[in-house]
Amino acid sequence: MVLKQSEEEKSRVQGELAVHYNAILSLLGEDPKREGLLKTPFRVAKAMQFLTKGYSEDPEAVLRSAMFQEEDYKQMVIVKDIDFFSLCEHHMLPFFGKAHIAYIPKKYITGLSKIPRVVDIFARRLQIQERLTMQIKDCIQKTLDPLGVMVVIEAQHMCMQMRGVEKQNSLTTTSDFTGFFQQAKTREEFMNLIKHNR
Repeated sequence: MVLKQSEEEKSRVQGELAVHYNAILSLLGEDPKREGLLKTPFRVAKAMQFLTKGYSEDPEAVLRSAMFQEEDYKQMVIVKDIDFFSLCEHHMLPFFGKAHIAYIPKKYITGLSKIPRVVDIFARRLQIQERLTMQIKDCIQKTLDPLGVMVVIEAQHMCMQMRGVEKQNSLTTTSDFTGFFQQAKTREEFMNLIKHNR
C-alpha cells in the first residue's frame, strides 16, 4: 500500500517523531538539552522519513512510466550490482548490499534506470531480505508480464555484525524467480553472468 503525504503532513509527522526521539534520548540516560543533542531528535526524524520513503512511492508506476513495446527481443535483460540500503524490521538496524535482476521480455521492456528505482522503493521500507527479494520479483512480473524474472540479493546485516553473534564478514544471499528461470539452465546462465571477478 502506497501512503502519499503532503508536505504539511510530512512536517507534522516529523515533529511528532522528534518528540518521541527526544523521549528516547532521555530514557537512554542522555540529556537531550545538551548542545550536541539539541537538534538530534529532528535530524533523526528527518533521516527516518528518508530511510522509509518507499512507503509513499509506487514501484509499479515507476516501471510503467518508461514501458515500451518490444516484441522481438526475447533474451535476458540484466541489471546487476545495484547498491541498496534498508532497515531490518526486527531491530531497525541497516542491512545493505547488491541486487542483481534479470527479466526476459515477452512484449514489454522498461527503462534500465527504472529497475534500480524499484529496488530503492522496496528497500526504503522496514524490511527483511527475503521479502525484499520477493517484492522486487513480483512487481516486475506483474507490471511487465515478462517470460520470467530472477532476483538475487547479497547483503550484510548490521544486526548480525554490531550485536548478537557479531560476525562481521557474514553475507546473506537470497533469490527468487519465475517463468523461464525455473529451468536450471537459464538460472545457471544468469548466475554466470552476474559472477564477480575475484
